[in-house]
Parts: sequence; structure tokens; C-alpha cells
Amino acid sequence: MSKLQRADLYSLENYAEIRPAFRAEVLAHKRRRTVHLGEHVTLLFEDRLTIRYQVQEMLRIERIFEPAAIQDELDAYNPLIPDGSNLKATMLIEYPDVEQRRRELARLGGIEHRVYAQVGDLARDFAIADEDLDRSDDNKTSAVHFLRFEFTDAQIQALRDGADLSFGIDDSRMPLHARVSNDVRIALMADFA
Repeated sequence: MSKLQRADLYSLENYAEIRPAFRAEVLAHKRRRTVHLGEHVTLLFEDRLTIRYQVQEMLRIERIFEPAAIQDELDAYNPLIPDGSNLKATMLIEYPDVEQRRRELARLGGIEHRVYAQVGDLARDFAIADEDLDRSDDNKTSAVHFLRFEFTDAQIQALRDGADLSFGIDDSRMPLHARVSNDVRIALMADFA
């Protein structure tokens, strides 16, 4: 999947005009790329379209229009676009109650390193978490993490042949496992093109 360049982005004026339709398109696209691991953990699988939307929104919110600043945003977000042999996800740990969220994040330090992908009956592959900066320690974790799941050629072929895809957390503090629907599996398969 190719990385974004300035030419792929709308100007602030053009984006203001097309934003409602573009936003609706991206939200529908994200629904097919979302995996809920239990009640409190969600994996949002990023791709070129989701990252393009994120960059456009950042440019809009920050009123960024200078070329160097636009490039800085691209440089920050382009690493979240899959490279053809991986899936990249934003992991959200969500608790509506502020006090409960504080307690749970304090209890779950390092949980992001126990998130895995599994293709059929093949071995689990644990995510590479937060390559840009550490968001966790033994005492607490962040509510947001960036994960990369690397897949072997055999795993990708197994997915192409129809193997199930699942994700989970292998940790006694929050043991979770979810097999993705066929619609989500097909959407994520596009990242291996």
C-alpha cells in the first residue's frame, strides 16, 4: 500500500466542501475494519483511506497549510499504513467512567504487548506495539496504542485460502479472543495486496 503524499490531500477549502461525504465514506469503511475484543478493547485497523482522513482532520483542526507542516503530518501518520505483509491497528482501551478507566489503566501495564493475531490453527503472532514511543510501563498503560501485526507468506496464503482470522489478548488480567466476521476478514485481506 503506497504512502500518502501532499498531492493525495485536499486543500483546506476543498476539504471543507467535501468533508461530510468523505467522513461518511470513511466511517462506513472503518466499520468493516473494526474488531471489538470484549467490552473495553477495540482494534481499529488502519489503511491508506483511514490515515488520509486522519491527516485531513489534523490539517483542518490545526489550520495547517504550509508545505513543511503538511509534510510533518504525513511523516507522522504514514508509518500507520500497512506495508503489504502486515496489518496495523490503533488499539483503544475504553472505560466510560473516569475513575474506573484510571484504575484499569493502572492495572494493565504492558497489556499491549500481549495482543495477538491468529490465522486458522497456525501459531499466534504477537503485535509489535508502540514503535514510535513507549506508552506503557509496569505501573500503567495508555488508553491508545499503535500495533503492527506481521504475517508470514504461509499465513497470508492461508487467509487467501479461507482460513479464519482472530485476534486476542493472552494475559490473565484481560484474556480475550474474537474471531472476525467474514466481512472484516475480506476488508483486512486488502492490506496484503
